[in-house]
Amino acid sequence: MNDQSYSQTFLVDQSPQEVFAAINRVPDWWSGEIAGGTHELGDTFTYTVPEIHYSRQTITELVPGKKVVWHVSDANLTFVKDKSEWKGTDIVFEIARKGDKTELSFTHRGLVPGFECHAACSNGWGLLVGGNLLKLIATGKPQPSPWS
Repeated sequence: MNDQSYSQTFLVDQSPQEVFAAINRVPDWWSGEIAGGTHELGDTFTYTVPEIHYSRQTITELVPGKKVVWHVSDANLTFVKDKSEWKGTDIVFEIARKGDKTELSFTHRGLVPGFECHAACSNGWGLLVGGNLLKLIATGKPQPSPWS
């Protein structure tokens, strides 16, 4: 099967444990309002940008230094016809040591080109994961919204 889900992969200098810790500091890189736990298996949290985006994620996999998976159980994207496009998708972070670097592979499983939000959401993930999360990993400092 050819999975066309949105994905991006990066190499960083930090250890797999540092990358894992940064991913779980969700409010420090995912710009918007985060409510709920983001650190423990089974935690459920919401992400909100008023009048634009709401989603509820549950942490369904949490393997220290290796993998984090969030299942999106609810969504309301105001800028597309099918407001629940994200519902039932999975947001996956896979971490692996590659020589003296750490590889972070990000996939929003189910965010496919057929989704109306694919272009906008892919751009958003590019700014948030490829920008904010990578800067958080590198500096350890919370990142401001890329949209401010």
